[in-house]
Amino acid sequence: MTTTVRLEHVTRRYAIGTAETRALDDVSLTIEAGEFTALVGPSGSGKTTLLQLIGCLDRPDQGVITLGDQVVTGLSADQRADLRLRSIGFVFQFFALVPVLTAFENVELPLLLAGVATAERRARVHELLDAVGIADRAKHRPDQLSGGEQQRVAIARALAPRPLLVLADEPTANLDTVNGQQAMEIMQRLNRERGTAFVFATHDPRVMHYARRIVELRDGHVVADHCESVPS
Repeated sequence: MTTTVRLEHVTRRYAIGTAETRALDDVSLTIEAGEFTALVGPSGSGKTTLLQLIGCLDRPDQGVITLGDQVVTGLSADQRADLRLRSIGFVFQFFALVPVLTAFENVELPLLLAGVATAERRARVHELLDAVGIADRAKHRPDQLSGGEQQRVAIARALAPRPLLVLADEPTANLDTVNGQQAMEIMQRLNRERGTAFVFATHDPRVMHYARRIVELRDGHVVADHCESVPS
């Protein structure tokens, strides 16, 4: 199995006044292609910091992070931004859609930034909106969509660049039970169909139910790492 992300002895420290806290302390972790993994733990356990490091939004104080075959810990801010654009999709708790753009244009945006040709770009957007079940809402802006529909647009946008992995920070936190379940089912199906790795940071038992691997963090350490049976 191909390794998507590898962290080796990663530590991230933050200064709070004159004190120092280790948000992550000597963490080693591997995410393989096609995994559907939940990072869980109480507030302050380190899961959001870990997601930010995997997503090249932050840099560790110690250790090595590899994405695919690229060591990312030594890259400049511009190089990490380019890597994020082409290799990592993000799904956020508050959807983070551009309010003046339609659903179609929101999904298209990362492809425009990556310089994908017009015909291919449009074909990908149409295919993804259909895959998440909102092709009929392509011309609607975010304020014309329900929360569940906005999250579907965000999922489609995350997958548009055909990334190595998708990172999702509390993706069901602002959805009701039905829409949260539907969002997880869509991501689970796309994970299986496309082989894209998904990593979630979550408190939500609904997300844990769908995860095939659960990594538990506490006080900056991985304290448990186990696979779950796939829900029927």
